[in-house]
Amino acid sequence: MSGFDIKRKSAGLDKLFGIRARLALLALILVAPLMLERARSLEETRNKQIAHAYSEFTRLAQQSADSQREAVASVETVLKSAAHIQAATSAFEPNCNTLTASLPVRLPWIRSLSIVGNDGRIKCATLDTLLNLDLNDRDYFKRARLARDLVFSDFLHSKYDNEPIVMAAYPVAAVTPESDLLVVAAINLDWMSKIMNDLSGRRGILAILVDSTGTVLAAPADMTRMVGRSLTGVPALAGAVTRAINSDQETGLFSFPSTDGVKRTLSFSRIPGTESRLLLIVDEAKVAAGINREIRNAYLLLCLVCAFVLVGALVAAEKLIIQPIHKLVTIARRFGEGDLSARAADSRLPAEFAPLARAFDAMASQLSERERDLIASNDRLTVIASIDMLSGLANRRGFQSRLDFEWMKAQQCGGELSLLMIDVDHFKLFNDTYGHPEGDACLSRIGEALAGIAAATSGFAARYGGEEFSLLLPNTTTGRALEIGEMARVTVQELAIPHVTSSHMAVTVSVGVAGVKPCEALNPSDLLEAADASLYVAKRNGRNAVAEHGLGRTAENGAVALAS
Repeated sequence: MSGFDIKRKSAGLDKLFGIRARLALLALILVAPLMLERARSLEETRNKQIAHAYSEFTRLAQQSADSQREAVASVETVLKSAAHIQAATSAFEPNCNTLTASLPVRLPWIRSLSIVGNDGRIKCATLDTLLNLDLNDRDYFKRARLARDLVFSDFLHSKYDNEPIVMAAYPVAAVTPESDLLVVAAINLDWMSKIMNDLSGRRGILAILVDSTGTVLAAPADMTRMVGRSLTGVPALAGAVTRAINSDQETGLFSFPSTDGVKRTLSFSRIPGTESRLLLIVDEAKVAAGINREIRNAYLLLCLVCAFVLVGALVAAEKLIIQPIHKLVTIARRFGEGDLSARAADSRLPAEFAPLARAFDAMASQLSERERDLIASNDRLTVIASIDMLSGLANRRGFQSRLDFEWMKAQQCGGELSLLMIDVDHFKLFNDTYGHPEGDACLSRIGEALAGIAAATSGFAARYGGEEFSLLLPNTTTGRALEIGEMARVTVQELAIPHVTSSHMAVTVSVGVAGVKPCEALNPSDLLEAADASLYVAKRNGRNAVAEHGLGRTAENGAVALAS
């Protein structure tokens, strides 16, 4: 990843986590805990309510199981009493007269009582309409004969009126082994359904009595249509019901997520002496519906409060922080553009920004003062940068600037421009003989002499480099430049600076002279080259001499030509 991409992403993150976002986050940090504590307390209340529901749920299950046990125990007692009475009177022939005596008190859950003979037909019954009904095809009848003990059937439809019933059978052989009679009781499911209805009268709780196949024996009034139907065919409950009826335990409790997405809890209790199970199913969503609604309202209120706080924080931030910052940024931008007259104190800013505004104004004043000092310093540095500190003349940089200026001026005015290139003869030998300090003193004296000549001739003297000097002569013809060159040569020689290694026994100079009338076809470097060429001629002529090199143009091809 390139550095540019990283910087761009960093800038995007800085913008994302700007002062507005930070203030909004601070507001949320202040408000959210209070609202979350409210939501947490409601969640805790919901958990307590669900726990209370489960506690009541368990109590109700125990009560209903006890009610069913009482009913089963009463049925068992009635059947055994009838069996003992029958055994006492006759082990082989049914005693119909004593059958009614076995039901001294009418019980609401016993619909009828019958004695069945060896051929499987009802010999005696509390209801005459039941006489001679054949029970040989009933499974509970066969199991009772084999088990010689109390047996309860699964869900059945009465052979007499097709009403849903559960049958209980007790063989007289359990009292008198040689008897083949059975005492049979039809149990009324309506009474059981009333118990289920009492249990299911609470929101989110459903009580159902099922047999060993999962068929509903009793259900609340609003679910009476389920009586006689198997719950294993109900997708939402099939798995849980199957688990309950196949369990070897007498009681159990487990939660299960049904196929309709609702979390439920099922408690089952086996009715003693039977394969029936009482199922209590709790729908947690319905049990906690009220508190869930309060929790939703609390979260909604939390969102509204947070949104209100966010909007308030953003508006306050915009008015109290962002706008003052923008004003200060505008002032700073004006400072950056050079408008140091701008003042932050003139803007209407909150009191908290007043010290910063005063600091900005103080900074502007200091910057203005420093700018003036800087301009003066730059002017001084510009002068210093253009001066040769040894000779006091302009250096090469200053000379080049002056040459460009005079060239442009002469070109505009149509005047002439001449240049003298002056070189100290055998200066290396002078340094080797007298040392560098004396060499510097020599160059300084020559610089003073040339400065005087420049002042007298309206010229511009400079130290071009090392022992080489230059003298720029505006509005001066080549002839006049030759005269000034000779003046410079004589002036230096008359300084009589000792130079034992020179044939003249004194310091001398060679002068190259060039003159030109500037035009578009020429440039300043052409004048410099011509002056250098003239200087070369002067040195070739024996030094301590002045030579001129004219600068012209040939008419044939327009090329610059140097002529001696």
